[in-house]
Amino acid sequence: MKILITGGCGFVGTNIALFLSRKKHKVQSLDNLSRKGSRYNLNLLKKNNIKNYNLDISKANSLKKLPKYNLIIDCCAEAAVEVSKKQIDRVVNTNLIGTINILKKAKKDNSKIIFLSSSRVYPINLLNKIVKSKKIKKTLTIKKKINESTDIQGAKSIYGLTKLASEMFIEEFSYAFGIKYLINRCGVISGPLQFGKQDQGFVSLWIWNHINKKNLNYIGYGAHGNQIRDVLHINDLCNLILIQIKKFNQINNKLFTVGGSKKSYTSLKNLTFICEKITKNKLKIGKKTKTSIYDIPYYITNNNYVSKIYKWKPKKSIYDVIKDTYIWLSNNKKILKKYF
Repeated sequence: MKILITGGCGFVGTNIALFLSRKKHKVQSLDNLSRKGSRYNLNLLKKNNIKNYNLDISKANSLKKLPKYNLIIDCCAEAAVEVSKKQIDRVVNTNLIGTINILKKAKKDNSKIIFLSSSRVYPINLLNKIVKSKKIKKTLTIKKKINESTDIQGAKSIYGLTKLASEMFIEEFSYAFGIKYLINRCGVISGPLQFGKQDQGFVSLWIWNHINKKNLNYIGYGAHGNQIRDVLHINDLCNLILIQIKKFNQINNKLFTVGGSKKSYTSLKNLTFICEKITKNKLKIGKKTKTSIYDIPYYITNNNYVSKIYKWKPKKSIYDVIKDTYIWLSNNKKILKKYF
């Protein structure tokens, strides 16, 4: 199958591109290389004979240079939630206008679409109500798990809004033009090829700073480090997408919540403990008690629907996620310091 991956030189896109290429799919990438580290990933793609088109996804005319594809996997996104408040135009143009442009191409070429959405489509107030406390003094236990039918009404961040709006455009294009799609609402994703930068996720940042003995802070909710998230290993996501591709003709036009769920979740405090164990470095963690308007105290995915449909479950534990990411970061420490 001929596949285009947008954001193909990002953490998620590069992993999916390399994985599917090894499975004998003909994969190409679209990435404008605007983010630090993307050129490192570009070299990985080149070594595996994966071509990248250095184009701006928000410019519809530039996409005319692309050939036809059987499937487009849309991973392209400006993903930093805090940044989205400060750079609204950039986030909307990349995340929403970019997806609309991809939909127009899919309509013209009769391509299928797999869209990687985000757990950030869910409203902040709803997730805060699950916890019912502004200062979390004890590590949270699993309470409500978030699924496909969880309410989406309410403020969520500019980033989250663009992902939700993209979902709606995909459903509308499917209804109006017959485009076949799958939407995966993913929680936190981590693993190899994730640079230890804040805008790529707290897990790799925590590991990288432990490796390099750099300062970290517990932030918000009383600064106790007790907020919890589930974390999906990138390999588990790649395996799911491979199954979805194989069964696309039989199973399509569906939305799934996808995450580490109870198989792989952690608090910041537990993340610190595991990082100390793996890296043998112990940091003094600072405290910043002010809670950002975009922070959430809790997110655990309900994978029941995607597991039922595809007989898929994440295999990697939170320890596996941290260990695999640690090994990759450690092995590439000198190279990564050139980028950051």
